[in-house]
Amino acid sequence: MKTSDLNSSLSTGAGAPVFVSSETAAAVFQWLPAVRALQETYARPLGAGAVPRRTIAAGAAERASLRTMTAVPPGSRYYGAKLMGMAFGPAGRQLEYVVVLFDATTGSLAAVVDGNLVTAYRTAATSAAALDRLAPHRRACLAVLGSGLEARMHTLAIASIRELSEIRVFSPTAAKREAFADAMAAELGVRACAVESPAEAVGGADIVLAAARSYGEKPILQGEWLAPHATVVSIGSTLPDQREVDSSVVARAGLIVCDNVEEVLEESGDMLAARRDGVEPDAKCISLNDLMSGRAARVEGAMAMYKSVGSGLQDVVVAGMILDLARSAGLATPLPIRFETKRIG
Repeated sequence: MKTSDLNSSLSTGAGAPVFVSSETAAAVFQWLPAVRALQETYARPLGAGAVPRRTIAAGAAERASLRTMTAVPPGSRYYGAKLMGMAFGPAGRQLEYVVVLFDATTGSLAAVVDGNLVTAYRTAATSAAALDRLAPHRRACLAVLGSGLEARMHTLAIASIRELSEIRVFSPTAAKREAFADAMAAELGVRACAVESPAEAVGGADIVLAAARSYGEKPILQGEWLAPHATVVSIGSTLPDQREVDSSVVARAGLIVCDNVEEVLEESGDMLAARRDGVEPDAKCISLNDLMSGRAARVEGAMAMYKSVGSGLQDVVVAGMILDLARSAGLATPLPIRFETKRIG
């Protein structure tokens, strides 16, 4: 193709891959459509190879690592991967995310999406998708452990599927938890208060969000604090050396829904610690796919927990939704590139 022809193709957007920035993602993202898209995707049969386990390549001398999460979501227009690169440089640790999407109908590169906000959006939207199936359909008191980006995103996502009567937040820094409570009260129009201990936040709450790995990797949530009817969302222990909930929480749960059962059981520090403490979680765990498809449901009268380690399927589904919205809004940026296509057969 001549340069003039390529430029013409790119200027019209015909077949051109695009870039979607975090600013654009924030401008077009919508909580409830993301939750519903994830519910619909997880309700479909997932082939054995549709969502492979994540891989991590690491170089000790280079002090660098690359995590890759791939997926071909059933029924989706897109398939692709999220890449997470981390390295230690003069300024300290730096981490960047990118989601690469391919068009399932053509096999062509569709977009490169900044993955920073996508990661926060997809984690929270998937938690809300699970919670919508696990928590009773009534007004709920929400306890939040943590006051960072994930805590904020999860609170907004949960508010999209349940009416909240109250939000109680605890995090170790008083100024941060107070700022979080003020921000959520203003944004959601719900009574929100900062409290001085995690037990005070959790006591009697209908929904408990654990979104803060504790200092020293010690559990931040204890089972004895939980009301019998509580539903727990835990997102902070995704690697063997990370802790968030105590083994007593795992012991109390009658059902544990996992976005990836194998990775939760084998790679989450919380589950590994539970086994060391004599608590066996395997029989309690079901997949998010089983929950959404109706093959399994909450055990009545027993505490339920959603445990997340993240999945490339979530990244692709949410990034694909953002891509379509960005294109419709005219906010996707065409990339001045073209790849050679190899045709087989």
